[in-house]
Amino acid sequence: MNDDRRARVLRAIVEDYVSTNEPVGSKALVDRHRLGVSSATIRNDMAALEQEGLIAQPHTSAGRIPTDKGYRAFVDRIDEIKPLSAAEKRAVARVLEHPVDVDDVLDRTVRLLSQLTHQVAMVQYPRLSRARVRHIELVDLAPSRLLVVLITDGGQVEQRLVDTGRAVSADEVAALRALFLAHLVDAAVGDVPVLVGTVEARPELRGPAAALGAVLADLSRGFHTERLVMAGTANLARAGRELGEHMGPILEAFEEQVVLLRLLSTMAAPGPDVAVSIGAENPLDTFASTSVVATNYVAEGVEARMAVVGPTRMDYPTTMAALRAVAKYISTILND
Repeated sequence: MNDDRRARVLRAIVEDYVSTNEPVGSKALVDRHRLGVSSATIRNDMAALEQEGLIAQPHTSAGRIPTDKGYRAFVDRIDEIKPLSAAEKRAVARVLEHPVDVDDVLDRTVRLLSQLTHQVAMVQYPRLSRARVRHIELVDLAPSRLLVVLITDGGQVEQRLVDTGRAVSADEVAALRALFLAHLVDAAVGDVPVLVGTVEARPELRGPAAALGAVLADLSRGFHTERLVMAGTANLARAGRELGEHMGPILEAFEEQVVLLRLLSTMAAPGPDVAVSIGAENPLDTFASTSVVATNYVAEGVEARMAVVGPTRMDYPTTMAALRAVAKYISTILND
């Protein structure tokens, strides 16, 4: 049998099944694709593909659908990832232009990926170990409550409420702001927990200063904590039948960032390469009915991951192209 033709038949089955969500028959392949052979030859090729475990018949008299092994063979034979169209590239640039800060970039990115792929998208925050404190702001919200905002030189923002233990005046808020700015501006965020212990406030401000220092120390640790932002969970509703009994556990896993971070950590995608994990290849049983497509982006020289999760019936070329293009855009933005 012609191996090249068999690969083209498998590719046609994958493309048609992804497009229609219906089993694919030999007649449909002949009608839709220029394979240059008869229906009988196609049927023989399909029989061989089925024998190899690359396609399967979901029920009697139905056409064929790809198996996880078939999807893997298809992905491995993608010679060149289809680039985004000019219109798609303009849309990406437009969505990501004029970013406010890291949070804004990642929020826009994850929503963009979800829209481009029609799947669940997730982006891991970079661990900005080299980030430095650019500014600290205190906002008086109530007599004994301040909003503390910590901003890095890379534009990442962490904020939290602090209970000062007593009412503080506008002059005292200004004094606290000046005190901590003097000690922390230009300091590495990793040094903040130690540096706040060296802050010496005048006696009447020691209580509020201690509370403020504790919060700033916690906020600085947030820049080193692994976390991610996600969008497009509603897209799973379209794949309810395909995910079957796995739908509930998958939704529960999406509530546990540690599970998703563990999943991403298994995706070997050095540099700009795109990694694809299909069905049972995923190390977590929860995701045995899904595919995960992941790549890396770079922020301040530090790599972090972004990924798309969806049913194995996925448009792999488009998803891979979207991830690669978006990763390139945000790496440029975050390293300017």
